[in-house]
Amino acid sequence: MHPYILETDRLRLRPLAPGDAQAAFAWLGDPEVNRFMPYALYTSAEQAREWLESLAESDDPTLEFGFVRKSDGLLIGSGGIGPNEEGVWEVGYNLRRDCWGQGYASEAAREMIRFAHDSLGAREFGGNCAAANPASGRVLEKCGMRFDHLGEYARFDGSEVFPAKFYRMTLQ
Repeated sequence: MHPYILETDRLRLRPLAPGDAQAAFAWLGDPEVNRFMPYALYTSAEQAREWLESLAESDDPTLEFGFVRKSDGLLIGSGGIGPNEEGVWEVGYNLRRDCWGQGYASEAAREMIRFAHDSLGAREFGGNCAAANPASGRVLEKCGMRFDHLGEYARFDGSEVFPAKFYRMTLQ
C-alpha cells in the first residue's frame, strides 16, 4: 500500500483500507454505478473487504486512492493512476451515485494526474470510458485529455464488451 495522501479543496485522497469495506460497498454494490465498470457487481461488504485486502498484497504499480469528502469525512469513491504496459499513466475513478454530477470525479482525477506528473515524473496520460457513458468522457476532458480513438474494453470476467472512447494527454 502506498503512503501518499493528496488534498484538493473538497477532497482528501488517501490509501484505501479493509475498514473501508462498508463505505465502498455503497458504489461497488450499486448496479447503476457498475453498469460500465469492468468488475462484477459486488453482492456484499465482505466482497469489498476482500478486494481492499488484495490491494495491500498486490504488486500492481497503480496507486489506488479513496476519495474522502472533507465536509463530512464520508468516503465517496475511489480511483487510481498508474502506468500501463506502454508507460502511459491511466487514470480511473468510481463514485457513489448520490455524488455524481458534483465535480468530485474531475477534482480527484486532476489531483491524481497532478501528483503523478509533479512527484513521479509521469508525462503521458490516458483514460477510457464506455462510449455510452458521456459523463465519464467529460471528466477526462475536464482533466485536459482529448479524444484519441475508439476501441473497446471488456469486463474482467469477459461477460460483456463495451464500445469505448480512449483519451490521451501529454504534459511537459
